[in-house]
Amino acid sequence: MAGRYDVIVLGAGAAGMMCAIRAGQRGRSVVVLDHAAAPGEKIRISGGGRCNFTNIHAGPKNFLSANPHFAKSALARFTPKDFLAMVESHGIAWHEKTLGQLFCDNSAKDIIRMLTDEMRAAGVELRLRTEIGAIEPVAGGGYKVATSEGTLEAASLVIATGGKSIPKMGATGFAYRIAEQFGLPLVETRPGLVPLTLDPQLLQRLAPLAGIAAPAEIRHGKTAFREALLFTHRGLSGPAILQISSYWREGDEITVAIEPDIDIFITLKTARQANGRQSAQTALAEILPKRLAQHFADGEGIAGNMADQPDKRLQQLAAAVQAWPVKPSGSEGYRTAEVTLGGVDTACLDSKTMQVKTIPGLFFIGECVDVTGWLGGYNFQWAWASGHVAGEAA
Repeated sequence: MAGRYDVIVLGAGAAGMMCAIRAGQRGRSVVVLDHAAAPGEKIRISGGGRCNFTNIHAGPKNFLSANPHFAKSALARFTPKDFLAMVESHGIAWHEKTLGQLFCDNSAKDIIRMLTDEMRAAGVELRLRTEIGAIEPVAGGGYKVATSEGTLEAASLVIATGGKSIPKMGATGFAYRIAEQFGLPLVETRPGLVPLTLDPQLLQRLAPLAGIAAPAEIRHGKTAFREALLFTHRGLSGPAILQISSYWREGDEITVAIEPDIDIFITLKTARQANGRQSAQTALAEILPKRLAQHFADGEGIAGNMADQPDKRLQQLAAAVQAWPVKPSGSEGYRTAEVTLGGVDTACLDSKTMQVKTIPGLFFIGECVDVTGWLGGYNFQWAWASGHVAGEAA
């Protein structure tokens, strides 16, 4: 089925649907194309099925990009409060978890339903199970898109097909291939918000700890995150690790501080004074999970009664727990990464519209652009904001 539209949006994810809604509300004829059988597949699985749809604290400081100022305009023009107003207008119940993270009370499907209802109200056409073929500029302006359903034309073409993360959900590098076709620069892509793996020798030593979680501060250079750390059969995970993974590069070292709000040295000294007959492992197990306490006490070779341990030995044990240097061997890759770092270079995009500066009518939005948020609803806010401003201009 051939057709002519004002706007073609490739990708029925968070950014693509938001862009289509705004463009449709402006009276533009819009079609959204996606190869998937249903829209918003990443929305559906996010937040444990409840969709961490934004973060009330979202601002430019929560994003990584070669140009840290690029996201400012879009984030200022469509804020978390703006998206929350849409959520509430559809009667979707929500709650705030830790660190400003907003979740649906019921299901992520509520957000997908809201977006598809908004598209329908704006007159947007949604075509699923549609394969995309060649994309060509049209003489005199506009774009021609070959699809499995026929050739479509539009004055504006919006690329919202995401990054490479979670390929089992259909993620590909499609957006980057289109960028290269039009001669646009790319910032090197790599997995972000991803568990880190360890070399076999260290992994073997940590094997008894698999499944243990503890509060931690994970540091890489000047960047640090305080959230949960999880030991796994492959290495380290949990929110604190996912956060730092976006800053970590292969070969780099990270520093782990477990229970960072507790002064472990002082706590051990107090325990020694209160009961010198107990072992250091027993005293440490008052703070840490038992297996973790045993791991660190054994690792530092500290045995015998607390009364026999001088301050220097207790300081050594405390440092092992709270200044633990770890050199990850790698990450679990795009298979489990929540986002893709890098992407279409923001230097070639207008920050107010997401349009390519040198190619009228061509837009890139969402995850495929070199703007990546922290864990906790920030990447959805970038999708909503970049989609909205593109929809205002497309």
